[in-house]
Amino acid sequence: MPTSYRSLFRTPEFTPLFLGSAAQNAGGTVGGLALGTLVYRSTGSPLLSALSMFGPSLAQVLGATFLLSGADRLPPRTTLAAISATFAAGTAAMALPGLPPGVLLTAVLLLGLVASLGGGVRWGLLNEILAKDGYLPGRSLFNMMSGLVQITGYATGGALLAAVSPRVCLLLAAALYLTSAVVTRAGLTARPPRAAGRPSVAETRRTNALLWASRPRRLTYLGLWLPNGLVVGCESLYVSYTPGAAGTLFACAALGMLAGDVTVGRLLPPAVRTRTATPLLLLLATPYLLFVLHPPLALAAVCVTVASVGFGASLVQQERLMSLTPDELSGHALGLHSAGMLTMQGVGAALAGSVAQLTSPASAMTLMALASLAVTLTLATAGRQERRIPAPAAADPAER
Repeated sequence: MPTSYRSLFRTPEFTPLFLGSAAQNAGGTVGGLALGTLVYRSTGSPLLSALSMFGPSLAQVLGATFLLSGADRLPPRTTLAAISATFAAGTAAMALPGLPPGVLLTAVLLLGLVASLGGGVRWGLLNEILAKDGYLPGRSLFNMMSGLVQITGYATGGALLAAVSPRVCLLLAAALYLTSAVVTRAGLTARPPRAAGRPSVAETRRTNALLWASRPRRLTYLGLWLPNGLVVGCESLYVSYTPGAAGTLFACAALGMLAGDVTVGRLLPPAVRTRTATPLLLLLATPYLLFVLHPPLALAAVCVTVASVGFGASLVQQERLMSLTPDELSGHALGLHSAGMLTMQGVGAALAGSVAQLTSPASAMTLMALASLAVTLTLATAGRQERRIPAPAAADPAER
């Protein structure tokens, strides 16, 4: 098992998967900020701006319902490269001048449907490359990379938007997606699917039901999806809260997320780490309560940075999810986590944007934070009750 970040890069196939994911993430960062800015400039609507950035997440629910069986039943190299190539073509198309917001949002949702398969394939492959005991440090490093890419991408994207048009930034994002496709195709080996059989809607639903039937897994999924999605609703309002400095807030959020992932993935011993999920989720939402005061940019940046440390809770929760899931379902289980999380992020963005339309971005952030705190406390209470329930004499295979 890899025991250090350096040893991870000596593991076959880890490096190309890592670099391909970094390019994909960079494309999403630059492209999302550019699209959100383009839509807000043309419509002045916080709701449409939020949906343009986080709308792809709403399509994840369709992918989770119809496509997820492919996470373990499709060849991972071909699937990941095809997803990146599709994003390159779709993002380049969105850069065409004269497209109305409705067409842009439709394209965003279609790309989100394609992306719904990517999480399960990517994280299932990572789990296969590193083995289950190496998944947490590997995923921690991916999360750290994501944070660094977002810090750089949002800062660079914000500077580019001040100098060039959003459509030029969309073309840059398309080039990054194409780079991801090339690196993935050239660097990964042609592994066979992890499970036999063809992907199907029936198999997707059957496995979803099997995974959802376990109450410990169900609570873990809800903890991964709901508090996170509600706080991402706060993030979706950065553009409308401060149109000229949204890139700064996004970069600060990425910095906080990076700090949380380093702390959870490398600094906390396992005995301590397993008890940090609820405190981190509370931290994730609490600083956003200060937005009721309409803080200036400097204070808002501090709040955002501190809050985003709480995203480190997802590492603890993912480690628990893998301990509750058999290996042959790991890709599907992680895909369901990814699809559900992104779906709730889209729902959070839509809900926050709707509230902001009726009140203000600052008020909407405050309300979303309160909802996240309430959900976290409710799930923590349910988890404590679960631990007091005696274990059954024999568990079904999916509850191992």
